[in-house]
Amino acid sequence: MASPSDLTNALHDSAPAPSPGGAKTSGRAPGPETGPGKDLPRIVPRRRIGRLLSAAVALLLFAMVVNSVVRNRAFQWDVVGGYFTSAAVLDGLLLTLWLTGLVMVLGFLLGIPLAVMRLSANPVLSTLSWGFVWIFRSTPLLVQLLFWFNIGALYPTLGLGIPFGPQFVTVKTVNLLGPALTAVIGLTLHEAAYAAEVVRGGILSVDSGQTEAAQALGIGRARTLRRIVVPQAMRSIVPTAGNMLIGTLKGTSIVSVLAVHDLLYSVQLVYNQTYQVIPLLVVATLWYIAVTTVLSVGQFYVERHYARGAARALPPTPVQRLRARLAAYRLSLRSLSNY
Repeated sequence: MASPSDLTNALHDSAPAPSPGGAKTSGRAPGPETGPGKDLPRIVPRRRIGRLLSAAVALLLFAMVVNSVVRNRAFQWDVVGGYFTSAAVLDGLLLTLWLTGLVMVLGFLLGIPLAVMRLSANPVLSTLSWGFVWIFRSTPLLVQLLFWFNIGALYPTLGLGIPFGPQFVTVKTVNLLGPALTAVIGLTLHEAAYAAEVVRGGILSVDSGQTEAAQALGIGRARTLRRIVVPQAMRSIVPTAGNMLIGTLKGTSIVSVLAVHDLLYSVQLVYNQTYQVIPLLVVATLWYIAVTTVLSVGQFYVERHYARGAARALPPTPVQRLRARLAAYRLSLRSLSNY
């Protein structure tokens, strides 16, 4: 026969063990309503009604504009398609691209020494550089082109010889400076003034401690500028230089006043014969948009290249941004469906 103490010990051994926190637990197994995470509130994405309405209104207006452009017979899209790849238009486009590339290269080749002169401690070089930039930034580009086109009235002949002495070779200015060369000279000098300021601003954006550290290591000024300052300044130079390139591409259309057969002048020659002004202007506009788009994509990747070291991660490409937005859109749709 069991004693009372034995019964008490048996009941104590059969009782459920207390939880680690001291709370009493029931002998029931945890069900779905008592599982982990069931007591947390449901996370519901915020409904941005204003954003959705504004997006819907913007898409509606965009659809109306596209519809009015596509269905407007005055644009004569069949004529646009016929002249878009015509020989005259492609020749003008090729000259525009050639002129843009040449002017940008020559402009920066002249602008870099001007920027270095502007930053020089030599007062003569600094003043001359400032005067060049001041003159060519203060006058309109059209005035400069017309001035260079009529330079033969001021200097009928150009010669090569001893300064303030006899000339060995002379040539008539009219025979030397044609419309295309005049356009190259005018655009190059104009772009050089802006390129000098772009390069100077990029150099000044680099911390002066970089130059001081190079001087402490005994590195020469030219090597410091070439190997230390300029690579870091490119992060500030490239975006502005890309905008200058696109501006130069569009600015070359002004050389049509000099009868240079660029894209715009070629289009003008065609619609002066056919009187189809609107469709030919649309052709020129579409080509400018296409070339500008390609240059913008190239500018993005050049900026991304020089962004290495400035941030822990490179900026995402357009394809990566599109994938991220699609993933976020799918996640939001999934959350709304679950709700």
